[in-house]
Amino acid sequence: MNAKLTGMLILVVLLVVVILQNAEPVTVRLLFWDVSMSRVILMLTTALVGFVCGFIVAKSAGRASKKDAA
Repeated sequence: MNAKLTGMLILVVLLVVVILQNAEPVTVRLLFWDVSMSRVILMLTTALVGFVCGFIVAKSAGRASKKDAA
C-alpha cells in the first residue's frame, strides 16, 4: 500500500469519526434561507463539495500543465 492511499484512508476514518460524533440538528443560514438539518448531513455535504472543488482544480491544473508542455 502506498503512502498516498494510506493518507487518504486515515483522513476518511478521521472524517467518519468526527461525523458520527456530531449527530444533533443545526440551523444553517444561507443568505435569505434558514435550513435545519442534521450536523452529519451538513458535514458530509461540506466534505463532498470540498472534494469536488479539489478534484476540479486538480484536473484543470493538469490540463494547464499539459498545454504548457506541448
